[in-house]
Amino acid sequence: MRFPLTAWPWRGLAYLLSGGGLAAAVYLTVAAMLAAPFGTVTGVLCSVLAVTFGAALSGPLERWRLGLVDRGVTLQPTDRRTYGYGIVSILAVGLADLAVALVSIGIPGWLLLSPFQPTATTWEKVTGPIAGVLLLIVASYPIGAWAGVRAAVARSVLAPHEGELREVVRSRARLVDAFETERRRIERDLHDGAQQRLVALNVRLGLATLDLPADSAAAKEIGQAHSLAKEALAELRELIRGVHPQVLSERGLHAAVRDIAGRSPVPVDLEIELPGRLPSAAETTAFFVTSETLTNVAKHSGAGRCQVTAWVEKEVLYLEVVDDGVGGADMSGSGLTGLADRVAAADGRMFLSSPPGGPTRLRVEIPCSPSVLSAS
Repeated sequence: MRFPLTAWPWRGLAYLLSGGGLAAAVYLTVAAMLAAPFGTVTGVLCSVLAVTFGAALSGPLERWRLGLVDRGVTLQPTDRRTYGYGIVSILAVGLADLAVALVSIGIPGWLLLSPFQPTATTWEKVTGPIAGVLLLIVASYPIGAWAGVRAAVARSVLAPHEGELREVVRSRARLVDAFETERRRIERDLHDGAQQRLVALNVRLGLATLDLPADSAAAKEIGQAHSLAKEALAELRELIRGVHPQVLSERGLHAAVRDIAGRSPVPVDLEIELPGRLPSAAETTAFFVTSETLTNVAKHSGAGRCQVTAWVEKEVLYLEVVDDGVGGADMSGSGLTGLADRVAAADGRMFLSSPPGGPTRLRVEIPCSPSVLSAS
């Protein structure tokens, strides 16, 4: 009983009138074009242009309209499905929306205006507004019901389904602060601390080996310690390359991705088509996304093969990693959350599709403006 007092009947009415009004405008324009003295061919061509223009407007309008009655829905990016649904809305269901809205409010509106009708009797002028108010309250229910049905249909078409891409949204501010602080700390500790001490230890152990008899037990133990120090230094340098990959700075994203793909335990197929060197932020983000994703594939997916695809279109870097594993990737884990944060900090978007049974598909879109340098 409280429903007519909420904002939802008005939102539902705005939802129906916005779509129905555009459909009615398109049909009136087509009728005017066909009736104008332009000739049959010209009238038909103008009508087709009017319908095309209306459909182009209706696609994005459907996304905005859905927010009037379904605020929590997550929609896919505008694509052919959006415009296809817009065409259907223009040609068919838009007029149904308009009819429901006009019938629901037309009768109560006519009764509310009965005092201003010259032919109305005194009794009609008194009872008409009362009946109009009561019918207006009743009309809120069919308006809300039809708007709910239409929103459910639109959501089923425009919202992502199971197995399709779902955008992962995370806080950019959290990533910027956390990653910058952590990066500075790791760089300082590795370059100025641990690496220098390991180098000094390696040198001292080498000198100690030279001062001992070659066949002594002490020389053997120090030699083993020297070998362990060399291995630790090599591992530390590998870690430093992961924090600051030199190949990425010197040769670009293509070479860096090829390098980490060559070291992946899961075979990786590469399809990378880049026009040249990209901005540093875009390359770094794409590199770490690829590195972390391939690590997750090797650890959790059970995949036998993986594919990495990268290309640039309209100053946007697209990166996709697809594996044939078991699927079911969980966004509650810190790994994918960190990737989403890193991508969001670069003003990009991350999409994930990982239905049970696979395959898992991760796509990243990072804005960039390729510089005019040699091809990667």
